[in-house]
Amino acid sequence: MLFALGLGDDVVAVTHECDYPPEATARPRLTRSVLPPGLSGAEIDAAVREIVARGQALYELDESLLRTLDVDLIVTQAVCAVCAVSYEDVRAVATRLPSAPDVLSLDPATFADVLDDIGRLATAVGTTGAGETLRRDLEERLTRIDAAVRGSSQERRRVLALEWLDPPFVGGHWIPEMVARAGGNDVLGKPGQKSRTVTWDELVAAKAETVVVMPCGYDAERAAQEAETYYENLADLGAREVYAVDAAASFSRPGPRLVDGVELLARLFDPSVESALPGRESVGVRSVV
Repeated sequence: MLFALGLGDDVVAVTHECDYPPEATARPRLTRSVLPPGLSGAEIDAAVREIVARGQALYELDESLLRTLDVDLIVTQAVCAVCAVSYEDVRAVATRLPSAPDVLSLDPATFADVLDDIGRLATAVGTTGAGETLRRDLEERLTRIDAAVRGSSQERRRVLALEWLDPPFVGGHWIPEMVARAGGNDVLGKPGQKSRTVTWDELVAAKAETVVVMPCGYDAERAAQEAETYYENLADLGAREVYAVDAAASFSRPGPRLVDGVELLARLFDPSVESALPGRESVGVRSVV
């Protein structure tokens, strides 16, 4: 979001997860996960639950490096404790820094909240005009999607969005709104509510026509690997198609690229809308079934 506001040169450090735009990867990384690499989805879930149960942190923040950067503002989030350094830890570190930086936590629950956060961030960094321009551009793209979906002759399909497969998590927060805006009906997700675990029996009973596998933080290739690992479970859902998408790029991170995700879903649900959404390349997606 900061880069989209034209503030890339002012971003002096990022987290270990920050990989877009490519220039972000050249910035010093202030965080690291305590989870060992190479774990399966089930192993990640088990490790996270164990660490949280012990009251320990999932991420470490490099306070020594942060101290050398003389920052004015730290942008963080408290939407998900599993996704980033805890807000409380960030606040505690900020109070110890000589520069006494402000801390802005962006914690959206809905798609509208994500758009509102563009304005909040732009105001915090003194670029209100850039925030208004970015939001207007995104809303114009959403309006084009709305028109394309209204012009489609295809009936809204029953869609299941899965944010994890072992155990299965149904996508919440802004995901059901993205599905609806793209021309689908989310069969289990609730707009504005947290993602939640469900059983495979519940998923079968939902009778989804389209399943979108979007494991939180995974790219399309990793998502496809997960989908293939649980191929039999997904096949039992009886859906006509199962797609694995780049969740990290366009679904799990609340920023401007969520609009890319809506455009992608609209194309998946009805390829005929492609001509109504010109100039946008599909982000990573793979048909699994």
